[in-house]
Amino acid sequence: MNYFSRFIFLATYFIYLSHIALASIVSTGDYNKDFYVTYSPNHINTSADGRTRSLIFDKESGTEIASKDMYLFGQFDMKIKLIPGNSAGTVVAFYLASGQPNRDEIDFEFLGNVDGKRYTLQTNVYVDGFDDREQRINLWFDPTQDYHTYSILWNLHQIVFMVDWVPIRTYRNHADKGAKYPHWQPMELKMSLWNGEDWATDGGKTKIDWSKSPFVATLGSYKIDACVWKGNARFCRVENENHWWNKGQSSTLTWTQRRLFKWVRKYHLTYDYCMDNKRFQNNMPIECSLPKY
Repeated sequence: MNYFSRFIFLATYFIYLSHIALASIVSTGDYNKDFYVTYSPNHINTSADGRTRSLIFDKESGTEIASKDMYLFGQFDMKIKLIPGNSAGTVVAFYLASGQPNRDEIDFEFLGNVDGKRYTLQTNVYVDGFDDREQRINLWFDPTQDYHTYSILWNLHQIVFMVDWVPIRTYRNHADKGAKYPHWQPMELKMSLWNGEDWATDGGKTKIDWSKSPFVATLGSYKIDACVWKGNARFCRVENENHWWNKGQSSTLTWTQRRLFKWVRKYHLTYDYCMDNKRFQNNMPIECSLPKY
């Protein structure tokens, strides 16, 4: 293990320990208790103890589960093992969504690929029904061989996307400077597996090989450490010991997180909407010129 690999391991381990110390967990760890199936229940397999769940996709259907509660701010951790082999055209999604016509969303989308080629991890942020905020990275490990932890930290100050506690993307609250930020609509936590062959792999050029179906993604242990929506947004905006995610220490990346963040952007970033002048005809979204932490 080289120096930087050791640094990543130790840094992420201490970040993990700090989150354990601050936890005010509202989830039970049992999929049967915390989630419901939104469609195709026959494409779901759940372990006897409710601690793991498989999402299944074939020619008949994909599937989706959603949390029984809605949340306004918090941290959401999910262990996922992605589809092995030829997963081209498939999309596994782990995301928060408000479900309104002018919806807010905070998305992880895992874009499948042919056997032997890397998965692409796409993140996106919808605010008031508008997205166009995609970023893509290549992961530094094989996400089909074991479970890895994917996390969303969403608070008054920032959204942080993390992979095994490594921050891969931030989206800051620059509403005071005219950039939109999701801050008032409660959201459900959702996981889904579906057909994205029109765009997901090689821009839609590589289609699903149905001879490889059914495609299975497995969800492991999870943690929801968040403010449960009770109808009063003001309650979820309070900074207190239970709402640790809104406190100053979570308002920006730490020094260690910044170093890891820069490492991801330097070696693993493959697309950033904020670098796509052609797409926006040199009229870039306002947040692109503002600090990331």
